[in-house]
Amino acid sequence: MGLLPRLAQGFDLPPWRTPDEIVRAEGATLERALDAGSEATALLVAEDEVGTPGGFIYLERNVDYFRNAPQAHVSILAVAAAAEGRGAGRALLAAAEEWARKQGMSMLTLNVFDGNARARRVYERVGFAPETLRYVKRL
Repeated sequence: MGLLPRLAQGFDLPPWRTPDEIVRAEGATLERALDAGSEATALLVAEDEVGTPGGFIYLERNVDYFRNAPQAHVSILAVAAAAEGRGAGRALLAAAEEWARKQGMSMLTLNVFDGNARARRVYERVGFAPETLRYVKRL
């Protein structure tokens, strides 16, 4: 839970989002995951060589809208500041791919804020590509 603030740091959020609401929503998702547990989800933790946590990834199984087929989705990915740039995120994504393959999934998806250029570069380096853009209009 202590890593959740990292999900709203280091980039410009859209003006209609606040760091507090990001942390609150992601925290609620993580709490539900920890309480419920399911074969359709996974929570993986990256640790360094001495066991210090460097980040985590929470995965869910859902259904691809266009193919109506099961797929894996990265719901939350958080990396500790001390582990940033040291491969923790890439290791977590590789573990996510392994989990998805073992689940029989042929696709792994994730969402990222448009302004989070650093995360987008990491995702693209490990093989992710943009598919759709979500547009928002404040009313």
